[in-house]
Amino acid sequence: METIIFALKTTANREDQVVDFVSSHVLKKKLEVYSIIKPHGLRGYIFLEAKDKLSAQESFAGVPYAKGLLDKPVQYAEIEPMLEQIKVQVNMQKGDIVEIISGPFKREKAKIARIDQQKDEVIVELLEAAVPIPITLKLDSVKVIRRENDEEEEEED
Repeated sequence: METIIFALKTTANREDQVVDFVSSHVLKKKLEVYSIIKPHGLRGYIFLEAKDKLSAQESFAGVPYAKGLLDKPVQYAEIEPMLEQIKVQVNMQKGDIVEIISGPFKREKAKIARIDQQKDEVIVELLEAAVPIPITLKLDSVKVIRRENDEEEEEED
């Protein structure tokens, strides 16, 4: 089965929303679009791997921020350097105490309020802050130093 990769022009910084809309269209309409790629570091485009141009066009019909397909299909070799093969195993959970290991809050301790695996982000609240302010960080900029349920188990003994 031969598939074709199409570049879909989007409004810059709206790629995530377009990916969400397109993926729900594909599932609802059972279109022959096999993958949707938002390349790291490239703004204003996403890539659609589809059976044909018609399937790709149907996938974004009526989607806000989707502007249209480029005329020529894209060769895999052209986008391969933009793709990262990653398998992230997130060993974090809500309530864990983490240390921030990069950025302006480096070496601060915080508590995880929420984890967004789709975006590879974690929302934390600094422990030392007078007022808890949620801060959004990349998953790789924090490390777990203590589990919330570890404390509970120690208290029960």
